[in-house]
Amino acid sequence: MMKTIFTIIIAVLAIMPQSSLAQGLKSNGKSAADVVPNDWESIFKTGDLNGDGIADLAIIATPCNKEKMRTRDDGYVYNFNQPILAIYWGDKDGDFNLYMQYDNVIPAREDEFISITPALDITKKGVLEITLELFASAGSWTQPTTKYLFRYQNGDFFLIGKDVTEYERNTGKTVVTSENYLTNKRIVTTERPKRKATTKRTRLPKAVLKPLGFKLDE
Repeated sequence: MMKTIFTIIIAVLAIMPQSSLAQGLKSNGKSAADVVPNDWESIFKTGDLNGDGIADLAIIATPCNKEKMRTRDDGYVYNFNQPILAIYWGDKDGDFNLYMQYDNVIPAREDEFISITPALDITKKGVLEITLELFASAGSWTQPTTKYLFRYQNGDFFLIGKDVTEYERNTGKTVVTSENYLTNKRIVTTERPKRKATTKRTRLPKAVLKPLGFKLDE
């Protein structure tokens, strides 16, 4: 009986359209377009992350599963799917091969009033920059943007710094807090319209560098 049920399931899957089957990032390809499903939202950057002189690939890709999407009356679509961060090592043949996939690092959108827009960059020194811009359409005048800096060393990516910019839309005040976890220094710069900017420097307690893998809004 069980064998018959199993056979039926396999037969049904075989005739189902490809779009209805579970999809995910591919383990290798020549470009971001090769590894990300066509209907997913994605951003990507290339650059040498591991210091071998070959360009690597960083991707933030968000599925578009319909059960986690909502369409507003004016046609705007909210995507509540969980974004995925993936790092691919490049090789001498021009291929990108999956090094690591992080399923819960980039926060997903939780409601209709707060949007989280991610951005990616890879510096000339091989630092991976992940930026999250938060915008609240209700409940807050403050618009924070956080940039996380990760460097590949000792076989993993570690958080070496963080920059938080808080902009008050009602007053124009901007506060930038920059933390360097290699030098254990914090610099807070405050700017107000028609006033001279102020800067405060403090020391951070020494701590073990955090490896990439934690949720970035923590």
